[in-house]
Amino acid sequence: MKVLFKGEREYKYVHPDEFRKYVKENKKREPIAKLVSEAEAVSRYVFDGDYLVYDFSSLTRGPQALIREIIRQRKKNLWVGAEFTLHESPLLVGGGCATRIDVGFLGYGPYIGDAVCKGRVKVYEWTNGGIALRILAGSRGIPFIPTRDLLGSDNITHSSAMVIEDPFTGEPVCLLPALNPDVALIHVHQSDIYGNARIFGTNLFALEAAIASKKVIISTEEIIDHDEIREDPQKTTIPYFCVDAVVHLPFSAYPGCMPGRYEIDLEHIGKLNAIKSDKDMLEYLDEYIFDISDHGEFLDKKVGSKRIQELIRMASIKEGYR
Repeated sequence: MKVLFKGEREYKYVHPDEFRKYVKENKKREPIAKLVSEAEAVSRYVFDGDYLVYDFSSLTRGPQALIREIIRQRKKNLWVGAEFTLHESPLLVGGGCATRIDVGFLGYGPYIGDAVCKGRVKVYEWTNGGIALRILAGSRGIPFIPTRDLLGSDNITHSSAMVIEDPFTGEPVCLLPALNPDVALIHVHQSDIYGNARIFGTNLFALEAAIASKKVIISTEEIIDHDEIREDPQKTTIPYFCVDAVVHLPFSAYPGCMPGRYEIDLEHIGKLNAIKSDKDMLEYLDEYIFDISDHGEFLDKKVGSKRIQELIRMASIKEGYR
């Protein structure tokens, strides 16, 4: 194999045999009730220094309540991986939680840009497809995956990808290292208490992330009976044996939307977009995270039932999300 180019950045890598051993020893096939609070899920399964990946982002079906709880518990030195990350990355950096980010699209806004320029957080460039392919490789138990993604750009320099000579064609091909995160956060429409989870509508890499990750925390809009799962098993997106914790958190994609359930709160998004300085960030964190005990209190004190009902009415497209 002739190596043509190597990216310059560090990367998270777990040997496939090491990951397989972890799964064998820690992922049980017995259906065990896993319903816990967000505080218990985060304290039990998210540790300082963990590599954290989440499915979707702050505008649509993002695990926002779980991310707020991670900040509330002041987890440290997290390495975040996301196809695209919008408001989560500034909040995790501003809260002192994240120090490294693998990303396809980094959150917009002056705060995160300033943090990158000042070296408060290291950002490693991939692409949306590149992150998804790394997760796919991790879920399949292979050490790397070939792609034509990243070729022809300088993203490769700012990643840990490698370009080799394709042994079949002699042309350049890009190799991406597999990714097996420590923790995956995934927000879903429905789940039973064992972790059989349903996502309706667009589902990018939730299943692959659940298979590839050592620990999986599911937050769900609705808890349904296990018999309903058994009666309609083809609707199950993520099987229970991938899942470590289930947290019942209605409206926890807020201020983003949950397709078919409620719309995005653009007024609150505007508050996030307005964060420019450490002073702005601290004021936001104090008001919406540190001075709030949990997601329930957040909804009661900072959102309110009237606004929730407005957002529910605004979600006019229901087809395909039930």
